[in-house]
Amino acid sequence: MPKQAIEQALSDALQSVGVVDPRVHLEYPAELEHGDYASGAAMQYAKQIGMTPRALAEKLVATMGAIDVVEKTEIAGRGFINFHLAPAALAQSTEAALQEPWGRGDLLVGKKVMVEYTDPNPFKVFHIGHLMSNAIGEAISRLIQYTGAEVRRANYQGDVGQHVAKAVWAVQKFGMEPSNAEQLGNAYARGAEAYETDAQAKVDIDAINAKVYDRSDADINAIYDVGRKASLEHFEKIYKMLGTTFDHYFFESETAPRGVELVRAHPEVFEQSDGATVYKGEKVGLHTRVFLTSKSLPTYETKDLGLAELKNEIWPADVSISVTAHEQADYFKVILAAMKEFMPDIAAKIVHVSHGMMRFAEGKMSSRKGNVVTGESLLKDLIVVASERAKESRAEDHAKLAEQVAVAAIKYQILKQASGKDIIFDRERALSLEGDSGPYLQYAYARTHAVVEKAKAENITGEFDATIYGSKGPQEVARLLHRFPEIVAYAAGEPHLLVNYLLPLAAAFNSWYAQEQILDGTPEAAHKVAVTDAVRNTLKVGLWLLGIPAPEKM
Repeated sequence: MPKQAIEQALSDALQSVGVVDPRVHLEYPAELEHGDYASGAAMQYAKQIGMTPRALAEKLVATMGAIDVVEKTEIAGRGFINFHLAPAALAQSTEAALQEPWGRGDLLVGKKVMVEYTDPNPFKVFHIGHLMSNAIGEAISRLIQYTGAEVRRANYQGDVGQHVAKAVWAVQKFGMEPSNAEQLGNAYARGAEAYETDAQAKVDIDAINAKVYDRSDADINAIYDVGRKASLEHFEKIYKMLGTTFDHYFFESETAPRGVELVRAHPEVFEQSDGATVYKGEKVGLHTRVFLTSKSLPTYETKDLGLAELKNEIWPADVSISVTAHEQADYFKVILAAMKEFMPDIAAKIVHVSHGMMRFAEGKMSSRKGNVVTGESLLKDLIVVASERAKESRAEDHAKLAEQVAVAAIKYQILKQASGKDIIFDRERALSLEGDSGPYLQYAYARTHAVVEKAKAENITGEFDATIYGSKGPQEVARLLHRFPEIVAYAAGEPHLLVNYLLPLAAAFNSWYAQEQILDGTPEAAHKVAVTDAVRNTLKVGLWLLGIPAPEKM
């Protein structure tokens, strides 16, 4: 592999000039014109051997001499060493991009990873946070799976608790229909408002909450059972649209009893305070949180303890990832601190991946109908807009294409940011075909697919010709294709790295496509079709890894 060859040559050169046990790290230059790999080793080790970084860089380059996979080595700035790969090395990567599976890694072979994400609550709406968690969790799941791990997708849903009681109260009070998921969302909103403004409603809702837990009221049970089923069925429709299939569903109704047993079994960890059972996080630099209320009802904290134990029983993974909002980061720290005291082996496996908030470029959080934006309403709004454009496409199923474009628009905007950062969502930009958007990547893929299909219709079989690649091939495309397997490995925990790779790849291909007639009737046409097919395959795999649909016609 070119990277390993360069790292070995540089490591040998460092040792030859007196560096003991050097650690070589190559990175990508900010600009392609500066090379394919760069190293700051000269600046890192210059002081150790008493040379200026620039002088050490010059000595290292002279010591390394010619490297088979490198065409040119340059020194830049204070002592960066830039490596430009040889055409033969780039050609090898492009040819590899024609194969399936392209870019698959083996770093995590033998590892078992559970990823828990989305986590909407029955009786409530599917909100923006659920949409963000789903996009990030699905991408992480696919990337980890593609690097060799066995992955299980989990969804943890709150089917008991005050939110349920508030919805049930409103259904009873106003005669709302529990089998209608949209009405359940409205019922919860009305119940939540009443809980804050009506003293009697608060008393009634608290009573309902207890009865939901102990299943002691037939009428409440009937509303609960119908509403829970309607909510879960409605969520499944959204998961299907987003491209997610879960392996495990966990519910608070099953984790709560477990959590209560764990809390009560460890009085050395949990203390009594004003009738409630708490964990004093101050002893580890955190804060106190309630695990059992004064009425002995379990809180979210207790349910999460039961969830951790249940996950480990059902499928003992090496790593258990939970994707939630950044605002829950401190909450998770307290949960983990408590767990470490009596279930350290399970606590050691848990990783919390957080996401920021989504804000809108228009400066308001409302849909076109004037309601607060939910994840579902945002999807619907974008599908409506995309439907108009889809009617002008070459796709056979305009409705399906509109849905695919809407999903791409949302997921791209979510995934292009590093984990934990807030997102400014701009509807127009998100749906644009002009660049920096999911639909732009989809359109680039559809273009490559159209070229390959047209070539097949003209009996032109893509045949890669490495002998002409250096002088005739698209260099920027080739150099970006070479990076794909490494990007996939890096992006396993940070999907934004893959997003920010695919955009310049699509742009480089579109630029070459605009300047080059691919099906020009010359002997080189077959080679150019093969290069196009390599880009097509890379975009297809990359979009799949991000959970973004790849329509073949747009």
